[in-house]
Amino acid sequence: MRDFLADSAYDDEREIAQYLLAGHGLFSVMGSSEDVLGSGQTILGGDSIHSDGEWVWRGDLRFYVRTHHVALPTEFLERVRGFNHVMPAEDLSRLMEIAKDIRARL
Repeated sequence: MRDFLADSAYDDEREIAQYLLAGHGLFSVMGSSEDVLGSGQTILGGDSIHSDGEWVWRGDLRFYVRTHHVALPTEFLERVRGFNHVMPAEDLSRLMEIAKDIRARL
């Protein structure tokens, strides 16, 4: 995670974090995860997995973006901004396909 720390926050960091928070749940994990970068904070639902139908991320990614200004892939940011930071509508069959693929890799 330390390898992806940015020098400064994105101008639209709050909106990006909201997009991440609005992700469609693939796997929900009760509990919390520790901040691996050492702030001492815990993140509720941090181990859960979310998607926008194309990208997949952990539930704690929004925390790392807001708290530590973690840099995200350019292609992901283009998608988020292309949707004006609004999560695309749920495509249940696509999300089930993604979840099945993730489960097969475990």
